[in-house]
Amino acid sequence: MIIIIGLGNPGEQYKNTRHNVGFLAVDEFAKKNSFPDFELNKKSNSLLSEENKILLAKPQTFMNESGKAVKAITKNCKVKSGDLVVIHDDVDLPVGKIKIVQERGSAGHKGVESVIKAISNKGLVRIRIGTGGKKNVDAMKIVLKKFSPDEQKIINQTIKKVSEALNLFIAEGLEKTMNEYNG
Repeated sequence: MIIIIGLGNPGEQYKNTRHNVGFLAVDEFAKKNSFPDFELNKKSNSLLSEENKILLAKPQTFMNESGKAVKAITKNCKVKSGDLVVIHDDVDLPVGKIKIVQERGSAGHKGVESVIKAISNKGLVRIRIGTGGKKNVDAMKIVLKKFSPDEQKIINQTIKKVSEALNLFIAEGLEKTMNEYNG
């Protein structure tokens, strides 16, 4: 089984904020690949959708508590190393830049830190989506902001690219995907 988890914050007020690009990416992938509607799973406190041994998840904990949901999601699943993908925002990357990494530290991202503490970093694949890129930015001042209209156009294209990258990952594996999408 492959598990793809988009990180974000639940609630309408956070819907199109920078912190929620993980949710946007999972939604796009679900739509493009005709997944069933997401349903709330109370045990994991996550919205889940499953199709062909691929589980999509959007934790409904707040970002900094993502690890609790991820641990509950993965608890009863047989996941091979490298088959768990977490998609999240990254203020250190320019808006729209994609960076795919495996077994890396959190770089100060509280949601990723929570996930690593809960399940470890062994085999963990992350797709980082750039939402900032300006030097010395206070992450807390930017992550809950919406994108400007120009940035939103870039993010919309990026979300489509992430969906394509996920399809390549599923079909061809991590190395080929990293070679294709890490520019």
